[in-house]
Order: sequence, then structure tokens, then C-alpha cells
Amino acid sequence: MNIRSDPRLPRAALGPALTHSQALAEAQLRDAAVRVTAARIQVLAALLEARSAVSHQDIQDRLAGLDRVTLYRALDCLTDAALAHKIAGDDRIFRYSAGTEHGDRNQAHAQHPHGHFKCTRCARVFCLDDGKSGQAVAGSGAGPSAQAALQRQLQDILRQTLGAGFESHDIELTIKGWCADCAACG
Repeated sequence: MNIRSDPRLPRAALGPALTHSQALAEAQLRDAAVRVTAARIQVLAALLEARSAVSHQDIQDRLAGLDRVTLYRALDCLTDAALAHKIAGDDRIFRYSAGTEHGDRNQAHAQHPHGHFKCTRCARVFCLDDGKSGQAVAGSGAGPSAQAALQRQLQDILRQTLGAGFESHDIELTIKGWCADCAACG
């Protein structure tokens, strides 16, 4: 087994040659006050490097030395700590993303309501979170206040549509179509 892919080894076993993604993953884990393990570093680094949301199997294929239970636990930990998010697919496969497809890969992903784009040809899923989505809907800046305004706006729509007493705790929006790669193939 490759020493870099063994989740049982302490962080020091990764050695001094951490990749940029691994170093960023470790920093994000520490900032989120999450126990740093080699498995969590590897999984978060894989999510940070991914161009689109990936399934458990995609990560398992990439990190062959990581057993599936450890991988599930690492993914659950990362989603609980808001370092990644889980996207439910209509194919009954969950995909995971660190939310960096359109943003600065040096920034931790702040969890907030946002949509996704799913390619109906290749099944890749992309976050629609470029810092402008809150501005388009809420009509204000793209920072935390815009996200709070978007949350309030959506909650008001929910109350108007369904009546008093309804309260959202999660928002899922998926736009389906063809990604640029698939659209180019015609």
C-alpha cells in the first residue's frame, strides 16, 4: 500500500512533500476545528482538485488505498463541517463537492443555498456558485449579507406559496442540460 494513500497513518506520515491541495485541505480542516487525519486530507484534497462534483465511487477509484467505510466517514465529516456538500442526483447517486468549481481554490467553501447544473449526457454536476448567484436573486452584494438576504427572500416565497408555518432548512435547485464539452460534441 502506498504510504500517501494509507488513511491509518498520522499526518507526519504524509511527509514534507504535501501537494498544494493537501496543504489547503489540512488548513481548512484545522480552521473548521475538525480532527485532521490522512484520510480526511486526501478526500478533501480530491474534492478541491475536482472540476465537478464527484461520486463516492469516483473518489474510491482515485484513492484506491482508502477503504469504502473510511471514505464514507470522511465524506460525512466533511459535509457535517461544511467543508463539502452532498448533492442528491436523480440517478440516486450522491455527489460531493468542495464548491470550488467557480471560486477561488484558496478559499474555504462557505455553505449557503445555491443551485447545480447537471449535464444530461455525461452526468457531471457543477455548482452554480460563482459569488454572483446571490446578487442575481437577492439584488445585493455577493457576501454573507447577500446570502442571508437570499435565504430570507426564499423563505418569504415559501410562506407565500404554502402558507405560514413552513420553514426551509435546505434548498436544492438543479438545472439540467449539456455541459460545454458535451454541447461541443453536438
